[in-house]
Amino acid sequence: MDTVVQTLVNALMQSSFVALMAVGLVLIFGVMRVINFAHGEFYMAGAYVVFWLYAQHDLPFFAAVVAAMIIVGIIGLIIEQLLFKPMRENPLGGLIMSIGVLFILQVLAAVTFGVGLMKHIPPLYPGATPLFGMDGVSVPWQRLVAFGIAVLLLIGFWLFLKRTRLGWALRACAQDREAAALQGMSINRLALIAMGLGAGLAGAAGAIMAPLVRVYPYIGGPVIVTAFIVIVVGGIGSLEGAVLAAVLYTFFHTFVATYLDGTIASILGLLLMLLVLIVRPAGLLGKGEKV
Repeated sequence: MDTVVQTLVNALMQSSFVALMAVGLVLIFGVMRVINFAHGEFYMAGAYVVFWLYAQHDLPFFAAVVAAMIIVGIIGLIIEQLLFKPMRENPLGGLIMSIGVLFILQVLAAVTFGVGLMKHIPPLYPGATPLFGMDGVSVPWQRLVAFGIAVLLLIGFWLFLKRTRLGWALRACAQDREAAALQGMSINRLALIAMGLGAGLAGAAGAIMAPLVRVYPYIGGPVIVTAFIVIVVGGIGSLEGAVLAAVLYTFFHTFVATYLDGTIASILGLLLMLLVLIVRPAGLLGKGEKV
């Protein structure tokens, strides 16, 4: 029984981080129509910012997380203006460009921080707390901090999209760019904002997970694969679908990895995606392109 409860808790913690990655990817695709393969490298960049500021220069952890969001968001803005904007009407060119950005960011991280030993970042709050009065069920304090930050960011992002004029504009652009342009909305400006926000959320995900994982230049690879599976299962362009799929997929993967094997869990996760697409080609909550 303890193992089941512990696995449930672990899956819940992990799903918040996966959802944070997925919603940023959904926003970028919805507004820019770009399948951004470099999204995992934004996660990697956020982790390295925390390593450099928090572990190396003793900046407070929460300040380092905020800095990671801002710095990675700015990187996203620069990439959008210099690389993605000229490819606005060429989705295939944008896809190829994102793969190029992926390799560039990996090489920059390798040259700057090295490719030897993985970087270890000490947790802000070491130790763990027992849950439900069960000796075999506990959660590290640092993971609770990461979970809390991720949930707050997801709620803030949802409120921004649903309750603000700029959020409405982003959703309108994601649903129909031509109609949004006819209403006087600047597609270039909205694409820039979407890229900055999406990159910032990925940077935040990397920042909060940095003390919980080993940081190295290629850490974004497995993360982007998971994010793509989640947005496909949830319905490409659906924010709610991405969050729902993040929870379902993470619980499925965590239980299979716990009771069978991590490799088997990854294979079965891909099979689950194929099954969902066979039954519902648009995904769980996919209803066309929307955010």
